[in-house]
Amino acid sequence: MEKILAVYGSPRRKGNTALLLREAVRGARDEGADVEEVVLRDLKISPCLEIYGCRKAGRCAIQDDFQPLYDQLLACRGLMLASPIFFYSVSAHAKAMIDRCQSLWVKKYWIDESRMVIREPRRLGLFIAVGATKGPRLFDGTLLTLRYFFDVLDMELWKSLLYRGMDFEGDVLKQPEHLEEAYGAGREFARAVRQSAPETGPAQ
Repeated sequence: MEKILAVYGSPRRKGNTALLLREAVRGARDEGADVEEVVLRDLKISPCLEIYGCRKAGRCAIQDDFQPLYDQLLACRGLMLASPIFFYSVSAHAKAMIDRCQSLWVKKYWIDESRMVIREPRRLGLFIAVGATKGPRLFDGTLLTLRYFFDVLDMELWKSLLYRGMDFEGDVLKQPEHLEEAYGAGREFARAVRQSAPETGPAQ
């Protein structure tokens, strides 16, 4: 069974992105996926300190709750990330996680590139975001950040669910169609992750 990691990036436990991601997780599990959930606000993750202790092995030198999350990010076949929009970007919790993946950038583009390492088959990512305003470019900056974040994870951004005009906790409950869409996306994502898994041949 392919593992999916669901990362809650909201500072609110019952915020709109959390409710949407919970529905996506439910959909993926109903499709038979093994989903592991991580709530970033419960973790103690330092910002990247740019000490480049990762240059030797591509692993961050700061010892905190990012270390097990690093392993989870590498082990999953699919990643669901949900975050509200803050100043046209992800939350501070999500950004701290993304910035600590600078160690993976170093691994991919400095260490592995010099060794001509063959990359693993690409994995898949699902992104869910909610913003309070209705500006046409509300998600532009965030999606650019996500593009490069998924790149270091060797992931393709499979789908983004982007919702405007919601700010207060529980606003999404007034939009049940969004919750239904998230549930359906979770089911589709689980199927896509399963189909993207590399085939294993018969034992020799």
